[in-house]
Amino acid sequence: MEGAAGTYNSRTAEEVFRDFRGRRAGMIKALTTEVDKFYQLCDPVFILNAFAFPEIMDGVLRGKEEKENLCLYGLPNETWEVNLPAEEVPPELPEPALGINFARDGMDEKDWLSLVAVHSDAWLLAVAFYFGARFGFDKEARRRLFNMINNLPTIYEVVTGTAKKQSKDKTPNSSSKSNKSSSKMQSRQAESKTLKIPPPKEDDESGEEDEEEDDEEHGNTLCGACGDNYANDEFWICCDVCERWFHGKCVRITPARAEHIKQYKCPGCSNKRARA
Repeated sequence: MEGAAGTYNSRTAEEVFRDFRGRRAGMIKALTTEVDKFYQLCDPVFILNAFAFPEIMDGVLRGKEEKENLCLYGLPNETWEVNLPAEEVPPELPEPALGINFARDGMDEKDWLSLVAVHSDAWLLAVAFYFGARFGFDKEARRRLFNMINNLPTIYEVVTGTAKKQSKDKTPNSSSKSNKSSSKMQSRQAESKTLKIPPPKEDDESGEEDEEEDDEEHGNTLCGACGDNYANDEFWICCDVCERWFHGKCVRITPARAEHIKQYKCPGCSNKRARA
């Protein structure tokens, strides 16, 4: 499997964690914002359909005959690919779950994506601690690596929306400060025509106070595409259908473009409607 392993230049827990985050971000894209493309690449019927056109598909079929047990790989550069497992034994890196394409049409799509997400989490941990063993991490380095990984929600939590629910549960609803911030957000949402966009920073004292309240209100909010935490200095937008927040850069929406959108639908919601 060329490309999946990348180059072995990670020597510290922090470097291995960066590799982990890159692979994780790529796999989250496959299972959320780019799920339509991922779903099509895992079509188990493709090979069978080729028999209907032997004069056209003969050359393609010979090249695809062995491409049956497919795997989802996350790459360090925050991209992903669906490909065959490595041929050599043992492989250079631990291998992901084999044959994810065969279960696709035998399960509900949501359940299938959740199952792939669970196996993706297991693979990411296996790769990270493979590097740890290869580079001779001691007990402290392994603990530091695990703590950094554990501070991020799992792919399963991001895909199923569990991470969003957990962040809501952590936000106190009884405090007056939280209620005050919530009412401010509602007024801002009304001004932005149902688009839920964090307000820009202000230089005066009231602006700083609002910024602190926004950080408290959204500190546990996670991007539905990459899974990273809310940051007040970045542009965010919320889907009006599933109400999940996204970095503007993750869904390719700029502040200028957002001004002309009356109702925003994230790529996941748009793809679900198209397939329905």
